[in-house]
Amino acid sequence: MAILELVIEPDPRYNRISDRLRQKSEPVSEVTPELQQLARDMHETMLAEAGVGLAAPQIGRNIRLVVIHLPKGYQDEIDEEVNLTLFNPEIVKAGGRETDYEGCLSFPDLVGPVERYSWVIVKGQDEDGKKVRFRAKGILARVLQHEIDHLDGVLFFDRMDSLGLLFYPHEVEAGEEEAEETVTA
Repeated sequence: MAILELVIEPDPRYNRISDRLRQKSEPVSEVTPELQQLARDMHETMLAEAGVGLAAPQIGRNIRLVVIHLPKGYQDEIDEEVNLTLFNPEIVKAGGRETDYEGCLSFPDLVGPVERYSWVIVKGQDEDGKKVRFRAKGILARVLQHEIDHLDGVLFFDRMDSLGLLFYPHEVEAGEEEAEETVTA
């Protein structure tokens, strides 16, 4: 397996991002051994970057492929480890709404509040090319929506009310520490 190079873009509040992540991805006509290896390499890359999802456009491949890994206990929500490889994933039904903070491996450390469906029904093909259809809720539904958006050239901040809501958590934490140090009684 190999660690793949990620497509990294600048902060969209200050720089124009390239079109590399804005393309609509092409469907996979056949799950080949080469694509299965690519999916394994994507999993390894995602784990090396401490991510929970990765879409093929994020490694420069314009195909409909996503990988997801949610460890047991993730956000106190995942009862059992989740590892998914999905070719040609598609959301066929969705409902409920909730807002939570999201980030993206292609925009390191940048986060913002994104409203998403609270549950989705997804269909696609697994790592062996077999058709699958399942329902996901909570954090898994959110990650699926985020990664499938990548396949359509949609980025998480496109779903936000304002780019002004984006922030870097380490800047907020540094500001809080600085404020704590200057407080006098």
